[in-house]
Amino acid sequence: MLFVIVPAHNEAKNIGRVISGLFSHGLKNIIVVDDGSTDQTSQIAESAGATVLHHQVNRGQGASLQTGDEYALAHGASEVVHFDADGQFNPADIAKALEMMRSKNVDVILGSRFLDNRSQIPWTKKYLVLPIARVVNYFLTGLKLTDAHNGFRILSRSALGKINISQDRMAHNSEIIQQIKEKNLSYLEYPVEVTYNEYGQGVGGGLKIIWEILQRRLMK
Repeated sequence: MLFVIVPAHNEAKNIGRVISGLFSHGLKNIIVVDDGSTDQTSQIAESAGATVLHHQVNRGQGASLQTGDEYALAHGASEVVHFDADGQFNPADIAKALEMMRSKNVDVILGSRFLDNRSQIPWTKKYLVLPIARVVNYFLTGLKLTDAHNGFRILSRSALGKINISQDRMAHNSEIIQQIKEKNLSYLEYPVEVTYNEYGQGVGGGLKIIWEILQRRLMK
């Protein structure tokens, strides 16, 4: 049984069409984790037909994904899709990515903006920010990927039981990749389309992620 986990914080303007898009592609178990929103995110998500889990305060995307993963695992998930609430991802990518995952019998599928030409990536992000991010991500995680900090991924039930997200905010992405390496999980990258409504993480956001990861390592 496939679950789609959608972490959402103040996404009232997008969440309805994201859920409708998922349903229109035959996806049924859609779990929205409302991460302390102060707008109508929860109400719109429930009206659109999603199951909504609630954080009373804003804890971060990593914490929301962990909440959703735990719920899916407890409710018999065979696979879990991580899918953003801002409308940047194409739900049509899920079926083919899942097909590849099952046919190749891998534990994790990681989305990549660089394996086809559908994503119109801003120039500075494509040629400056993301190449640096890939190098830093490799240094921190040990996995060499074509993309860094792509929020589209699919986890098998086996991977779901082994990956524990302790980075509450955006450093969770590198943490997941690091755990794929440490726990010897098999993985493949899959081309996904990203439509940019906003620029997203810049250099400052990237530096914050690095600091969060280094802090966690020093605390161990």
